[in-house]
Amino acid sequence: MKTLKMFALVVVFTFSSAVSASTNPSKDAEPKSLTESVSELLQKPNFEVEKSVEAKVFFMINNDNEFVVLSVESTDEGVKNFIKRRLNYKKVERNGYGSQIYTIPVKIEATS
Repeated sequence: MKTLKMFALVVVFTFSSAVSASTNPSKDAEPKSLTESVSELLQKPNFEVEKSVEAKVFFMINNDNEFVVLSVESTDEGVKNFIKRRLNYKKVERNGYGSQIYTIPVKIEATS
């Protein structure tokens, strides 16, 4: 009887560890990087882009986990305003960025 209980216990441990090891974590659970968040917010501009425009965005993350755009360096005023409107005070999904200044290059492709 003692060996039967021991065998049952070994079987339970074997199956429980196999079941927990075979789980697939969803990709939605992973926090996005700042670059991915910016890219998502800047998709589908609401104006016609005749030629590709590059910009450099300087921003911080405030205590409420929101983007605070400090400046945008670009030759196109429309692109500057678009980036500021789309990013300023939008929530970031991840904590712990601190009050450091971040710089991200942005390229808006021409629409055909």
